[in-house]
Amino acid sequence: MGTLDPSSLGTLLGVWAHPDDDIYLSAGLMCAVAMAGGRVVDVTATRGEGGSMDEERWPTARMGEVRTRELLRSLEILGVAEHRFLEGCVDVDMHTPLAEVGAAQVLAIMEEVRPDTVLTFGPDGMTGHEGHRCVSRWATEAFHRAAPPGARLLYATATPEWVERWLPQLAPFDIFLPGTPPVTPRAQLAIAYELPPDVLERKYRAILAHESQVEGLVAVFGDRMREWMGEEAFRLAAVRAS
Repeated sequence: MGTLDPSSLGTLLGVWAHPDDDIYLSAGLMCAVAMAGGRVVDVTATRGEGGSMDEERWPTARMGEVRTRELLRSLEILGVAEHRFLEGCVDVDMHTPLAEVGAAQVLAIMEEVRPDTVLTFGPDGMTGHEGHRCVSRWATEAFHRAAPPGARLLYATATPEWVERWLPQLAPFDIFLPGTPPVTPRAQLAIAYELPPDVLERKYRAILAHESQVEGLVAVFGDRMREWMGEEAFRLAAVRAS
């Protein structure tokens, strides 16, 4: 299951909440499809305005601008040329839902792109953050209304092995709220993509482009970040009926 034929994914649409969600969870898949000449459309609901980890270097008032620039640079590294920000969805904090104006925009993008594969969060939001949960709901509803026949909806997940090895080490960073991440046995995964070295290197560089967000992680893990980012796991949520 670790090998992947990028052409099998067809047109790939990712729907995420914040700059860097897409990179952590799907950079390898996006990069592989783009390298194979496929179409990748990446959607981000917010510009990550909700607070700074270092007010002196990255004032909260400028975080949207900073994180927009970081995301566009990371997508350039991956070779992903199509990206959309939603309008009117502002990131506040991990406990605040996003404005519902995003739902209609995701539906319009689904109707326009007509993807073969849709990647997003499950209802758990992967980390439990409310903005992630909103995006999951919007993407799921849009998929069932507008995705073409045969399209697949895939939810990001983690394997038991990943959780056992890495969750304790990531606990100090408060990435995952209680009850997350979701865990799916390997035999039940639709995609378990082990990134080849060239793709993993691009993903690592793409993550480093999000300097305002990863400084603490890099200080602790350094090059070991490649290890816990080296596989991308998704479970099948739905197949669009014909």
